[in-house]
Amino acid sequence: MITKKNAMNTHSHQFLTPVLWLAKVLLAIAFVYSGVSKLLHFDAAIGEANHFGLSPAPFFAGAVLATQLVGAALMLLGRGLWSALGALALAGFTVIATVIGHPFWTMSGMEQFHNRNAFLEHLGLVGGFLLVAALCWDRRAAR
Repeated sequence: MITKKNAMNTHSHQFLTPVLWLAKVLLAIAFVYSGVSKLLHFDAAIGEANHFGLSPAPFFAGAVLATQLVGAALMLLGRGLWSALGALALAGFTVIATVIGHPFWTMSGMEQFHNRNAFLEHLGLVGGFLLVAALCWDRRAAR
């Protein structure tokens, strides 16, 4: 018999596993793409780090590449704590990159408008990563 309590149980294994996997893939895809692109075109990654004033640029380009690929791999392939740590790494990276890349508070007009929107959208990604981390951590505790 389906009751209101078990009908709304989103922690059920049958519901949560495929939805959580899809959410992880959708959240990670841009980071995997960017990390692979940086790996294949490391000179461009160094140029991007220089553009944002990060020095030494090769160190920051490598750190970004590693964070994107390792964080995504942990989140996608890890279980429990490891998946949560990957999601948290990508959340932290996204906060830092968003503050550096979209400083809308220093702009005006349409530039400010577009950068504020990008900033807020990236905060939405951070929220998604935090949800994944919480769900993966919760699944770890439930075992």
